[in-house]
Amino acid sequence: MRPLRFAILGAGFWSRFQLAGWRELDGATCVAVYNRTRSKAEALAREFGVPTVYDDADALFDRETLDFVDIITGVDSHSHFVHMAAQRGLPVICQKPMAPDLAAAEQMVAACQAAGVPFLIHENWRWQTPIRAFKAALQSGRIGTPFRARIHYCSSFPVFANQPFLAGLDQFILADMGSHLFDAARFLFGEALRLYCQTRHVYRDLKQAAVRGEDTATAMLTMQDGLTLTVEMSYASRTEIERFPETYMYVEGSEGFLELGPDFHLRETTADGTCIRRVPPPHYAWADPAYDVVHSSIVACNANLLAALRGDHPAETTGTDNLKTMRLVFGSYTSAATGQAITP
Repeated sequence: MRPLRFAILGAGFWSRFQLAGWRELDGATCVAVYNRTRSKAEALAREFGVPTVYDDADALFDRETLDFVDIITGVDSHSHFVHMAAQRGLPVICQKPMAPDLAAAEQMVAACQAAGVPFLIHENWRWQTPIRAFKAALQSGRIGTPFRARIHYCSSFPVFANQPFLAGLDQFILADMGSHLFDAARFLFGEALRLYCQTRHVYRDLKQAAVRGEDTATAMLTMQDGLTLTVEMSYASRTEIERFPETYMYVEGSEGFLELGPDFHLRETTADGTCIRRVPPPHYAWADPAYDVVHSSIVACNANLLAALRGDHPAETTGTDNLKTMRLVFGSYTSAATGQAITP
């Protein structure tokens, strides 16, 4: 089969990792890069040998023969580019979070449905090696029926140095990390029936300038099977040593418990004893070893989306499915603002 031709829209911090992830796969070729600042597109294209550069998205859509587009721009422009692609009948992959508000997300899904084009979300967190191993251990049934769980993300890695725009967002950690963690929660435990969330502003940088949006959030969810789940996320911790982006998990079941802890150690305890094994991610030459767990998941996510575009099997993270995650994200803001539990 011929490789699918695609264009990348956006040449910011994450685009080079996304493009490097695509290059690990057979069956897809990037033929163009768009960025409103042409020099950034030129730099990315030069690094990866992409033949064509644009600073005009309309010109790209009009001139290139494409099989899909991969949107990696800021969240405020996602809707615009998704609608542009849908109007031209082009399948779309869009970076998370899908949209800056729920109404825009619903309109994006509806536009692609009306145009009859696939709309896929690049939601890579669920594709992390340790999270996939955790899911497999849950499904084995060895710890019985889960009834209480916790997902914990706390990091002091320099997110604002890499992506300074994040510090100026009105909606920060729930939109940035909540979209990942709520999707992982749904992947592991199914859908939520009830949600209560609290947020805080804690982090201050070395110049004592406050981050604009919330940097700490704690959500409690009641899942469809009655499981109680707490999801905790924070960028507010300050330590001498950078804490890299690992996600810790704990599940208590009727026959034991399962824990994903530091350095990718999976601990399972039942009446037969405790079994501990390490489930590290793979390393790619282009990835930062400190972020292997995140960077390697890009490849796995891209592989799933590419197979879906080829018709081999359904994608896990479609726009329609991701709307359920977006309802948890924006529902969390509503809950935090009102102090009330909500039904997503």
